[in-house]
Amino acid sequence: MAKSTFFVCLNLSLLFSLVTATYYSSLTPTLLGFREEKFTHLHFFFHDVVSGPKPSMVFIAEPNGKAKDALPFGTVVAMDDPLTVGPEQDSKLVGKAQGIYTSISQEEMGLMMVMTMAFTNGDFNGSTISVLGRNMIMSEPVREMAIVGGTGAFRFARGYAQARFYSVDFTKEMLSWNTMYS
Repeated sequence: MAKSTFFVCLNLSLLFSLVTATYYSSLTPTLLGFREEKFTHLHFFFHDVVSGPKPSMVFIAEPNGKAKDALPFGTVVAMDDPLTVGPEQDSKLVGKAQGIYTSISQEEMGLMMVMTMAFTNGDFNGSTISVLGRNMIMSEPVREMAIVGGTGAFRFARGYAQARFYSVDFTKEMLSWNTMYS
């Protein structure tokens, strides 16, 4: 009995060694698409339209006993926001910011943003940048969020995005937060 157990264990370990030796291979950086690093500075405006005939964000989940705040702690929002060259909503469209954000603070207006900026015009048409981070929109004049990757021209992207308020318009039938990303 002991001999057959040893034989089975030995065969399994040899089989495991053969399997582990073939499940990966080393690749060169050029084969993966790594090139010389470049620094790219983008500057555009992000329009989060929260009301009106065609809002670019919708509430997905709201906490029980909704608070008096416009965006109470625990709210989850999906967005499909236009990215434009200038601060005006009718400015040239360069892409869309698509993703979700969640209200993360009980004391102040703070969001956790998970979004992909998909470019649809110009040199970066078809490319994306993915951003993840904490956005304390009322308490910090400049907010930084991590760029965690990208596709197309931004493959292997890394860095940071800075968001600043450009304007908030409470007077129109449409509430629009124009945030500048650079």
